Amino acid sequence: MGKVIFHIDVNSAFLSWEAVYRLHHLGWKGDLREQVSAVGGDMAMRHGIILAKSIPAKKYRIQTGESILEAKQKCPNLILVPPNYGLYERCSKAFMGILQEYSPAVEQYSIDEAFVDMTGTELLWGTPVEAAEKMRRQIKERLGFTVNIGISENKLLAKMASDFQKPDRVHTLWKSEIRNKMWPLPVSDLFFVGRATTKTLFKLGIRTIGDLAKSNPGYLKQHLKKHGEVIWGFANGIDVSVVQSAPPANKGYGNSTTIPFDVTDASTAKLVLLALAETVGSRLRGAGVRAEVIAVGIKNYDLSYASHQMTLQNATNITKEIHQCACQLFDQLWDGTPIRHLGIHTSRIKDQVNMRQLDLFDTNDYEKLEKMDETIDQIRKRYGNDSVIRAAFLGGCIDHMSGGISREKRSVDYEKLKTE
Repeated sequence: MGKVIFHIDVNSAFLSWEAVYRLHHLGWKGDLREQVSAVGGDMAMRHGIILAKSIPAKKYRIQTGESILEAKQKCPNLILVPPNYGLYERCSKAFMGILQEYSPAVEQYSIDEAFVDMTGTELLWGTPVEAAEKMRRQIKERLGFTVNIGISENKLLAKMASDFQKPDRVHTLWKSEIRNKMWPLPVSDLFFVGRATTKTLFKLGIRTIGDLAKSNPGYLKQHLKKHGEVIWGFANGIDVSVVQSAPPANKGYGNSTTIPFDVTDASTAKLVLLALAETVGSRLRGAGVRAEVIAVGIKNYDLSYASHQMTLQNATNITKEIHQCACQLFDQLWDGTPIRHLGIHTSRIKDQVNMRQLDLFDTNDYEKLEKMDETIDQIRKRYGNDSVIRAAFLGGCIDHMSGGISREKRSVDYEKLKTE
C-alpha cells in the first residue's frame, strides 16, 4: 500500500469543548451541541463575531464569522457563550496527544485539526478505515467530543474527505474515488478556492470541481495567474506536500488588538503600540530571533485599513526600539481618523546573533536595553505578566500587554454565568 494520510477535524470545536466541559466537569444540564447556540466574542469589547455554532443553529443560517448582531437578528433566542481560549488550548493539547499515540508523524494544522501520516501502521492498527474508526471512538470516549476523519493518499484529499457529511464520521477519498465523490461538488468547496476565485470561475462557466479539473490549465492561468494552475492541480487530486511533525520557522511575528473605544489622539494610540511592542518583542526574544522589518497597521472606525513598513539598519527584538519604529510609522500613516484597531507586524526574521552596526549619532545603550528586556521576560515568566508593568499604563484602560488572545478570552467565570 502507498501513502496513507489522515486529516482529523474536531466538529464545531469551540462549541463542542464548551459543551463537554460544562457537562462533564461543571455538572451543568443541557448540551450546547443540541441547542441553538454559538460561541461569540464580547460586543462591548468590539469582538462581536460568531466563532463556532451548533448544528441546530445552522437551521437559522447562522454562520461562523458573522456579527453577533446579525446572528441575533436571525435567531433572537440564540444561546451565546463567551470564548475561553485557555480551555480550548488544553482540549487541543489532549486531542493532539491521542493522535500521537497512533503515529509519530503528526502535523498540527490549527488548534482543532491535524494531519497524521499513517503509512506503514497497518500491522498495528489494521486497515486505514479500521484505524480511523478506532481513533474516532477513542477521542469520543476519552475526551467527550466528536471528530471527522478523512483518509487518502495525500493531505489535500484527506482534508476534502473530512469535510464530507458531519459530524462524527470517517470518509475516504482515494484518487480512484475523486471522479464520483469530489468532482460533483461545487467548485467553492475546493480547498484554496475563496469567494473572489469562485466568482471568476463562475464567469468562465466553471461551477463544479469536475468542471475545473477538466479545464485547460493554461486557460486558467490567463485568468487566475499561478493560482489557476494550483487549483487545477487540486481539482485533479495533485498534492506533493508532506506531513511535517516539526512546524516550519516563523517568517514573521506580530500582534494586533481591537480597542474597546475609538482612539482619537496620538498619545493613546502610541500607548497601545507600546503594549503591542511588549508582546511582539517578548515573542521574538522567546524564539531567539530578531526582525529586520517593522510594519504598523491601522483599522479605522469605518473598517478601512492602511499599513506602512520600514526596514531597519539592524535587526532587533528590543521592545523600546520596536516601539520607536512603530511610532515613527504611525506618525507617517495616521490622518487623524478615529482608530478601531492597531497592529505591529515584523518580517525578515534573523537568528539571535547580534551583528549591530555602530552609529556615532545613536546614543542608545542597546546592551543595557537587551539585558533589561531579558530580565523582565524572566520575571514575567515566573510571576505572571502583571508582575512588571510600565508606569505609563497604571490607572489607564489599556492592557499593558495587548495583542493575540486577550485576557478576557482566556478564562471564563462559569459560576457567574450560571447565576445570570
